Formats: sequence, C-alpha cells, structure tokens
Amino acid sequence: MSAALDGVVALVAGATRGAGRGIAVELGAAGATVYGTGRSTRQRRSDYDRPETIEETAELVTAAGGTGIAVPVDHTDPEQVRDLVRRIEAEQGRLGVLVNDLGGEHLIEWHTPLLWEHPLDMGIARLRTGIEAHLVTSHFALGLMVREPGALVVELTDGTAEVNERWYRGECGAFFDVAKVAAHRMARAQGEELAPHGGTAVSLTPGWLRSEMMLDHFGVTEDTWRDAIAQEPGFGTSETPAYVGRAVVALAADPDVARWNTRSLSTGQLAREYGFTDVDGSRPDSWRYLTEVSWGGGEGDPADYR
Repeated sequence: MSAALDGVVALVAGATRGAGRGIAVELGAAGATVYGTGRSTRQRRSDYDRPETIEETAELVTAAGGTGIAVPVDHTDPEQVRDLVRRIEAEQGRLGVLVNDLGGEHLIEWHTPLLWEHPLDMGIARLRTGIEAHLVTSHFALGLMVREPGALVVELTDGTAEVNERWYRGECGAFFDVAKVAAHRMARAQGEELAPHGGTAVSLTPGWLRSEMMLDHFGVTEDTWRDAIAQEPGFGTSETPAYVGRAVVALAADPDVARWNTRSLSTGQLAREYGFTDVDGSRPDSWRYLTEVSWGGGEGDPADYR
C-alpha cells in the first residue's frame, strides 16, 4: 500500500505519540500528506511531560514516504482548531481523512477509580479531551471534508462497542469509561450526517498497545517487550502503534469503505478483513483474548491470539 493514498490529505489530531503517531506514520508510508497536531513540541512540553514531540512525528511521516506537517494545537481551544482547518484549506484545498485521537491517557488516577474518590478536575479534563475536543475538531473539519465525496472520520477509542457494553472499565474509572463509550456514539452521529455527502465515520480501537507510555510502565523497550509477559501474560497479545496505523490506511484506501459506516471496529478484526499484519508479521487480537480468556473465563494461550 506504499502509494495507496497518494494525493490524500489527512489530519491526525493527537499525533505526538502512541496510536496517533503510528497512524500518522503509516498514512505517510501510504503516500498521504499528514497534518499531525499535539501540544508537545521541541520548545515546550505539555502536561504529559514526556519527550515525544509533534516535530518528530512529522519527520517520521516524511521519512516513511509521505509529507509530514507538525502543527501545535490544543484541541480544547476552538480558535486554535478553526485556524488549523483554515490553514489546511489554504494550503491543500481539501481534507480527506480525520483521525480524532485525543485521549488524555495521563488523566487517570489509577489507585482511586471510584467516581466519588477520583480527582474531579482530572476527570473533567479527561472528558474535555476525550469528548469535547473530538467534537470541536469535527465541527471545524467536516465542513471542509464534505466538499468532496469519500471523507473518512476515525474516532479512536479503547474497546469495541460490544466490549464496552458488556464490561464496565472499572480499573480506569467512570470518567475513562464514559469518554471511551462516547467515541462510538460520536462515530455514529458523524456517520449518519456524512453519509448523504458520501462520507464515512467509524470508531476504532487498537488492542493492548505497545505505546511509549506502556513500554515505560513495564520497564521494557520495543526490542525487549516480551520480557513484560512474565508480569502480565495478556501482554503477549500486544501490538505496535503501526498496526492500528495500517488499519486506518486499509480503511482510507478501501473504495467500499462506506460499508463500515457508523460501525465499531478493532485492529484485529480489520487485519483479518484486509490481510495486513503488524510489523513482525503477526495479527494480534487482544480483544478476542480478553473477552474469551481474561474476562470471559475461558482458557487459552496469548500466543494463540497473534
């Protein structure tokens, strides 16, 4: 799919690290021009206080074969988002793909998941990032996207609609759970409104993501990630950020992508459908493992879900 998206202009909102960076780079590898936004730059760190920057992401996009453009944006600020879309319109005249990957993974108090014990300011900030910022971004972007048929909006989340309906994500608390469930409804709403204009919107969840933050959590690197399986067997089903990036590329390159409109999708599901793999040639499916084994009470080796 090295040239599958030549001429496509994409916006990845929240491209600094993790899934957002993986998606931006894979879109670039398919030939797209990618505007990657975030608040962490080489001049200033965001409240994540991590070393990854949007400039690095843009350079990785370009190195992969696309055109990477880094734009510092706080997507909770409507004026900044409006200016971003105006810039894309002025420079490109179109926008074909929007990926809303604004999550706020640092806004979780892991040891106090109960709603009445969780820090309220942190929880509200989580909702602003995970819901409000998505809607603000789509509000400004969709008007540009519907000028040509084929627009694709991808709402990144955690867990499929089926999983989130069946299981409460109690380990992360109510604010996390509500934000992630809302992504499915935002995709439904946008899909319904885009369909008459030839557009598509979906929600998409990666599996257990080997993001920079997750690797640091386990004290491993991408080269040594299997060492973490001793601490957490389910991590054996984990995937790189490139995997979800390849899922987005497959959707964006599919001339019949409208068949997925308003649906809740996962990387493992789309890998089976489109035939792509993770960087090591495997097809991990963390959600199938979680629902059948970890949460479902069955038996199975994580290695069987790759």
